[in-house]
Amino acid sequence: MKIDSNNAEKDGIMNTANLMCVAAKTAPKARGIDNIVTLILTDKEMIDLSEKMVEVAKSGYRTNTFLRDAEALKKATAIVLIGTKVSFIGLDCGFCGFESCKKCEESNAVCAYNSGDLGIAAGSAVSIAADSRIDNRIMYTAGYASVKNGLLGKDVKIAFGVPLSATGKNVFFDRK
Repeated sequence: MKIDSNNAEKDGIMNTANLMCVAAKTAPKARGIDNIVTLILTDKEMIDLSEKMVEVAKSGYRTNTFLRDAEALKKATAIVLIGTKVSFIGLDCGFCGFESCKKCEESNAVCAYNSGDLGIAAGSAVSIAADSRIDNRIMYTAGYASVKNGLLGKDVKIAFGVPLSATGKNVFFDRK
């Protein structure tokens, strides 16, 4: 059997994407409460996400990063989406800016620990990509568009996207 480099690289990226989802799931979480959701997109679904990013940009979003990142996403083989459901974990710590979890929830705000857990999960996931020598970049723009499209479910309010590529030059850097 022969496996050419294009197929080997794509298989490597997909294997890594799966392991990234595992790493995000098993990352430490506040009070052990798991609100992390992951999803892998390729092909048409990934292009649809790129188009949503362009739509967000054209709707008057404050920066040009959505257009820039949408173009970079078109060059990726896959994207791993990592999001968090909003859940109030009952510590009444005030890190969210409110005096209690109840006040945070009543204000339709986000628990600070949800955001922290998402960051830890994303860091765990990209460490897998880095260890596998797969080019990647955390994109809030792809996460934002995925939340707007409901790709991770209605309970997910914050997300990041991590596009993956294996080329001679990292397509996610040296951007305009």
